[in-house]
Amino acid sequence: MKTVVVINMDQMGQGDRELGRKLLGTYLRKLAGAKHLDTIVLYNAGVRLAVKDSYVAVELGLLHEKGVDVLVCGTCVDHYGIRDQLMLDHISNMDEILTTLHAAAKVITL
Repeated sequence: MKTVVVINMDQMGQGDRELGRKLLGTYLRKLAGAKHLDTIVLYNAGVRLAVKDSYVAVELGLLHEKGVDVLVCGTCVDHYGIRDQLMLDHISNMDEILTTLHAAAKVITL
């Protein structure tokens, strides 16, 4: 079963920012143990998580090392001006994101 997690914010949920960041960090640490996770899609403010000094850079790096694809929206990266700060070499596009989402058996959006 192909599972994709979509993260479109730089925290989990709305409300208290510190709590949202703490929750997302914990979620990504726990996600490392998931057996059926294939891809994480980052778009809008979620792309900020893929910078080298992100508070979840370690967690995203571990997931990537375990074979989870991390798709980072190029349009969003350019909008936020963070292309030179990314920790990943591959920058995605809407065609790849769309294909990935359509091929997934399950899409989880945070």
